[in-house]
Amino acid sequence: MKILAIDPGVERVGIAVLEKIGGVREALVYSDCFKTSAKLPHHERLVLIGDEISRVIKKYKPSCLAIEKLYFENNQKTVMSVAEARGVVVYECAQNELGIFEYTPMQIKLAVAGHGRASKNDVHNMVEKLIDLGFKKMIDDEVDAVAIGLTAVAIEKLR
Repeated sequence: MKILAIDPGVERVGIAVLEKIGGVREALVYSDCFKTSAKLPHHERLVLIGDEISRVIKKYKPSCLAIEKLYFENNQKTVMSVAEARGVVVYECAQNELGIFEYTPMQIKLAVAGHGRASKNDVHNMVEKLIDLGFKKMIDDEVDAVAIGLTAVAIEKLR
């Protein structure tokens, strides 16, 4: 089973594809931090995000999406634009008939680091212990996507 895991954003989208190997452990098949330019109009950035998600789905053929739920921050404008980008991701995955699993930041921290108030650093350290990331230097959004994928495996008991 392959899982497409997404850390949603407009400027940066963390993308990871994990595969459950032999029902025992997960392998990282692909990861990236997809970036869009702030110089582009918002709607064009959303199209680029949709195109990238569609490309990844076609290439890696995941069976489900694991994505972070949004939580309200102080900046309502940022939350709205990220919600739109998240909507594009969910739409692309629904169009391709992927199962969709959504997790709060607290669920991700609990599943990966063992407690819901774990720091970003705690989560990243545990991700490195739970799955082989290879030698590639990863941007935070990418590692967050891997953590979201690992959460799906832990919570949904994906095989």
